[in-house]
Amino acid sequence: MDLSPRPPDQPDETSRGSSSGARARRRWLPVIILSLLGVGGIVIVTQFLTSAIDYYCNVDEIGVREGCETTSRLRVQGTVEQNSLKKTETKTRFVMTFNDKSIDVVYSGDPGGVFQECIAVVAHGRMVEGVFESNRIEVKHSNEYVEKNTERFEASGSAACSLAQG
Repeated sequence: MDLSPRPPDQPDETSRGSSSGARARRRWLPVIILSLLGVGGIVIVTQFLTSAIDYYCNVDEIGVREGCETTSRLRVQGTVEQNSLKKTETKTRFVMTFNDKSIDVVYSGDPGGVFQECIAVVAHGRMVEGVFESNRIEVKHSNEYVEKNTERFEASGSAACSLAQG
């Protein structure tokens, strides 16, 4: 048995296979980890973006315009119809109208703030068995908005409501 040191450019038979295999695995490990992280990141971003997309529709466009299908999550603009607002401890129900089309809306809770009849709102949610179930309500039009956008305000039906109140 020869116990003398071997020259550095001549590895022995037993170490040749194991060291090259370990080096190959070490080279591929970062590539595999980065690939998995990349795929995971793409999946997370895709899920986030698809769940964050709410199509913006007017009441009269639900089920009619592309992107406003009744199976999609939507943001729906309309005016709270006069004498339609009914509040309980847990739910707020009202009818929302735009261009002579109406939908029933159910909101879990009290929208609070300046929410009232005869104002234009945007409701976020989805259609369930013919009723729009909303989880968020936005009051969109201040008096300043109405002055600058009279045509849009009149088209929504809010003007007729304010005439009936006044």
